[in-house]
Amino acid sequence: MSYAISAALQSAVYQHLLGDAGVSALVGAAIYDALPTGTVPTTYVSLGPEEVWDRSDGTGYGAQHRFTVSVVTGAAGFGAAKTIAATISDALEGAELVLSRGRLVGLWFERANARRTGTAGNIRRIDLRFRARVEDS
Repeated sequence: MSYAISAALQSAVYQHLLGDAGVSALVGAAIYDALPTGTVPTTYVSLGPEEVWDRSDGTGYGAQHRFTVSVVTGAAGFGAAKTIAATISDALEGAELVLSRGRLVGLWFERANARRTGTAGNIRRIDLRFRARVEDS
């Protein structure tokens, strides 16, 4: 197994979301790995947790990554968050990302979880889970 492709995959996902016109129209550049210091935007996208399994075979090293992209907003209701989440899902599902190391075999949406968080439940959060299959080169 090789975990070495993890950073390349995260970078490609980040760049793809930043470059997607639909996502940019909804959140601008408010896509983060770690929240910035100071004032946090009312609505933002966060690249989150990841789980990785070995998928090496006789032809080489490979891995399956399950990673989360979260939409977080203080906007009332889930409507805005769901619109952003759907746009992210459309942007990533089946995307042909170019990695700085290895190659992406496939990228698929797995599931989503929408919930209220924060003090008095005033924050809406949707966690989108994706599965990526990668091979090391």
